[in-house]
Amino acid sequence: MKRWFDFLSGSRSSKAGLAFVVVALLILPFALTQAGTAWVRITNLAILFALLSLGLNIVVGFAGLLDLGYIAFYAVGAYTYALLASPHFGLALPFWVVLPIGALIACTFGVLLGAPTLKLRGDYLAIVTLGFGEIVRIFLNNLSQPFNLTNGPRGIARIEPVQIGGVSFRGTDTWFGFSVSGPMKYYYLLLAVLVVVIIINLRLEDSRIGRAWQAIREDELAAKAVGINTTHIKLLAFAMGASFGGIAGGIFAAIQGFISPESFVLVESIMVLAMVVLGGMGNIFGVIAGAVLLSFVPEILRYTVEPLQKSLFGKMIIEPEVIRMLLFGLALVLMMRFRPAGLWPSSTRRRELRGPS
Repeated sequence: MKRWFDFLSGSRSSKAGLAFVVVALLILPFALTQAGTAWVRITNLAILFALLSLGLNIVVGFAGLLDLGYIAFYAVGAYTYALLASPHFGLALPFWVVLPIGALIACTFGVLLGAPTLKLRGDYLAIVTLGFGEIVRIFLNNLSQPFNLTNGPRGIARIEPVQIGGVSFRGTDTWFGFSVSGPMKYYYLLLAVLVVVIIINLRLEDSRIGRAWQAIREDELAAKAVGINTTHIKLLAFAMGASFGGIAGGIFAAIQGFISPESFVLVESIMVLAMVVLGGMGNIFGVIAGAVLLSFVPEILRYTVEPLQKSLFGKMIIEPEVIRMLLFGLALVLMMRFRPAGLWPSSTRRRELRGPS
């Protein structure tokens, strides 16, 4: 964190660069609206994935614990919000009440997952977490009888949107002479949450807890030998990562207004993990870059592949989704072969992979 404060108090050019980025982020939704509101929604989705990736980065990037069921915490946060802010149980609790509850419940699930898996690492931990994610999804699919908790595969609809200070995020309002739509309001909310999560991550990375996570990642036995309580530290990684997933899930439910178990399948877990790996495990801004890249590329393909094929062949030959998965797989193979630390790896990871000189 100190290096970022040094950066902020540094040269005039660095301050000007930071001011440019801030202004660009503030006016971005207005520019995207010119191309269509859909692009604002896609940007919101990219920020949501960035939140998820930062949570998973704590578990995988900082602590070195491979988690293939991370989407389960996203689901817990989303369903908590849906149950407490929809007609399903006749509740309409405020956003700022429901969101912490969702994060707390997701945190509890993170501890429940982490406690029995403390002695596992690598492949074994990956299999256990994969199973955990599937168990949560199956429960969501089947907890509709005899007591209807999740409404089964039909999902939960009519979820209340975010309301802050009497302003509903579903409608369009005029602020300072500008028309601000619902997706644009959610953009600013997500951006604010992302900034807070980034600051927390930066603080954690440079803290004693962050260094303890890194020590466990490098050599757990050595970490234990120097007095680190590996049990508590690993549980803390699971709990904090799950909390961020719960927060992202709650906001997702508020934006969508409808959720079902189909939104929380294994592929989503793998996608978030790929964002962390592609961006650079352990590097906060690399992880965000990976999330943004993998969120926008499929949408760009959706708008370019179909008209391109129709102009060349007169019909659609390969669906954009198939091409997306092909490119996605190819990118991962190339990344593992040529840049295993990711596009923007952390300095520690870079030194590890470089090996002794």
